Amino acid sequence: MLYRALSVRENLHHQARLLGVPSERADRLIERVGVAARADEPLRTLSRGTVQRAAAARAVLADPPLLLLDEPYANLDPGGAAMVAPLLEENRSVLISGHEPRMLLERSDVALGLRGGRRAFLKPSTDVSDSDIKALYG
Repeated sequence: MLYRALSVRENLHHQARLLGVPSERADRLIERVGVAARADEPLRTLSRGTVQRAAAARAVLADPPLLLLDEPYANLDPGGAAMVAPLLEENRSVLISGHEPRMLLERSDVALGLRGGRRAFLKPSTDVSDSDIKALYG
C-alpha cells in the first residue's frame, strides 16, 4: 500500500490525509521505525528492510484496533524487527501469518497451525512444541 515513486514521507502524509490523521503522526512514526534519515528518498531506491519498516508505519497510521499482517518481519534484520514489533503490537489485536514460527510464537498468545489448508493445531502459543512445528512442514 505504498507508492514506489513517492518517498516514505510523501507516502505517509498522503495516507494521513486520506485517513484524516494529522501529518505529525506520520512524522512521529517515520522516526519511530528508524527511517527518518532516508524519509525523503523515493521508495524504489530504498532497501527492502527500509520499505518494510515504512509499511509497518503505514499499517498503524490510523491506529487500528486490529491488524491482519502477512510476513510483517520479512526482510527485516533483528534490529529492524525489534523496532517494528512493539509498534505493531501496541494496544491492538494482531493476526499474523508467517514462516518464522519461533519468533511469532514468542509474540503470540494463541497459535493456529495450518497444514494443507486444514487446522493442524489451535492452542496457547506457550503449548506449541517443536514437534507441532515440524509437523507443519513435514
